[in-house]
Amino acid sequence: MRTGAAAGHVGYYHEALLYDSDEHLLAVVLPFLLGGVEAGEPAVVGFGGRNADLVRRALPAGAGVTFLPGGDVYARPTAAIRSYRKLLASYVADGARQIRIVGELPPVVLGATWDWWARYESAINHAYDDFPLWSMCAYDTRTTPNPVLADVTRTHPRVALPDGSHAPTDDYTEPPTYLAEQRLMLPDPVQRTAPAVELVDPTPAEARDAVRAAHRGQLPADDVDDLVVSVSEVVSNALRHGVPPVRVRLWSATDRMVVTVHDRGPGPTDPYTGLLPADNGAAGGLGLWISHQSCDHVALHRDADGFTIRLTAGNPHFPV
Repeated sequence: MRTGAAAGHVGYYHEALLYDSDEHLLAVVLPFLLGGVEAGEPAVVGFGGRNADLVRRALPAGAGVTFLPGGDVYARPTAAIRSYRKLLASYVADGARQIRIVGELPPVVLGATWDWWARYESAINHAYDDFPLWSMCAYDTRTTPNPVLADVTRTHPRVALPDGSHAPTDDYTEPPTYLAEQRLMLPDPVQRTAPAVELVDPTPAEARDAVRAAHRGQLPADDVDDLVVSVSEVVSNALRHGVPPVRVRLWSATDRMVVTVHDRGPGPTDPYTGLLPADNGAAGGLGLWISHQSCDHVALHRDADGFTIRLTAGNPHFPV
């Protein structure tokens, strides 16, 4: 039997927590966690240092709340999904009837790389729906950019409030096609310069050779190899499933390499392509799944001119 606001709910009960003060944050988080402990449910905190310390100090001694360690869980959305699914499966195997988690994304991902984290926030509505999970994703409204907050309400079915209520978000959108169709892909500053490489309808082998030739030693060898594989997969997808011409452009900066692959087709129909395990029947699903695990950022954009994928290896956190 599930407890609290998620009582009677089947699958993932996904909420946003939009707070504007420490007091607001604690007013939501403490009852959420302690209610889980009282019900014998795993209660987990996935906050960064400051907010983790804030919650830890406010909890009674020996409260029985688990604090997740830091690390690379939020290096890429696919890594986060794999990590959390493993954690959730372990709790269910131990007999948990509901799991409560409150977490937050690191501030650095709310900038230039937010687009794939917005897709993550939407995709996990499906990726975690086979678990009895109730989670709250916390966003500080004082520091979170307004476009990010708009995406948060579109990707979370409800919001948790400090008075103990749980209100539906009226602009929750399913499926999240707007994430690729109704926004511009933020240009990496390096894209304002002439590309080091421009290819039209290259073979995957030609694309691989171009990436290797453009490397100036700014990336570790393993990162270059990952980018080579990702570009090869994306070019193969565009040639097989897209509409010609397929155009590849590559820029080489001091701390990153950036590659765009564009074709005149509409791109994949699955809005979660790349973030969730590939469906063998999905066009290009495996290639995008590989690129999302290998690159430091993957951006997708669809417009009247066709479909573009941008792959970044190295530092993707350019100023916005």
